[in-house]
Amino acid sequence: MDSLTTQLLTYINRLDAPSIIDIALVTAVLYGLLLLIRNTRAIQMLRGLIIVALIVFILSSVEQFPAFNWLINGIIPALVVAVPVLFQPELRRALEQLGHTGRYFRFFRRNVQNPAVLATKDASLRLSQRRYGALIVFEQDTGLQEYVDTGILMEALPSPELLLTIFNKHTELHDGAVIVRDQKIVAAACVLPLSTSSLSDRQMGLRHRAALGISEVSDAIAVVVSEETGQVSIAHNGRILRRQDISRLDTILHAFMQNPRQRGQAQ
Repeated sequence: MDSLTTQLLTYINRLDAPSIIDIALVTAVLYGLLLLIRNTRAIQMLRGLIIVALIVFILSSVEQFPAFNWLINGIIPALVVAVPVLFQPELRRALEQLGHTGRYFRFFRRNVQNPAVLATKDASLRLSQRRYGALIVFEQDTGLQEYVDTGILMEALPSPELLLTIFNKHTELHDGAVIVRDQKIVAAACVLPLSTSSLSDRQMGLRHRAALGISEVSDAIAVVVSEETGQVSIAHNGRILRRQDISRLDTILHAFMQNPRQRGQAQ
């Protein structure tokens, strides 16, 4: 124990300002990476990679396994290519977040009431009462033009009556998502990417999976009205927040838009 303490004190005495900054930078990078993959499937893959790496390290240190060591030496270059492919969604989201210049100035924006948010709140209450399903996506810094192109262009001013008409079961536009951009409804009946993540509740269907999918590939905020239960959910940043209070829906959405890191309690 004395030798270990002495060795630790030796390392501490060698620390200088550049070394402390170096350690802080590495810690910040690792912490940022962990934040990006938190509550995603990547965390399970990372655990698996760490376990495999430990097993390989232990076995490769044994000199009696030359064939195994040769195999590992041949596989390592392939793993260098495979890791970015496995973590492609997380790497893409990290680069997109770095490129969102608007997010750095969002703190200085005035807290303006978005008419599309107010229309969504009023429409969600009536849609919930009538058990009409709905999916409304609010575009943020990441452009959603590729998904707008899959739907019917509208460029319409938002209103509860328009949203009720779009998501009426007897209209041609009720399947798919409405995309809101710059306080306008730009398109309806849009096709969104479906999330491959497992949903804990069987009552969450394709609309919830599509809402979660668009939140995984962009910083968009998606509002879902369940056709089965009438409950309202919000998907953002790869998470879905269920059973939201419709009377506070406008407050919650404005909070997300003003502060991208705003979190709710996942249900």
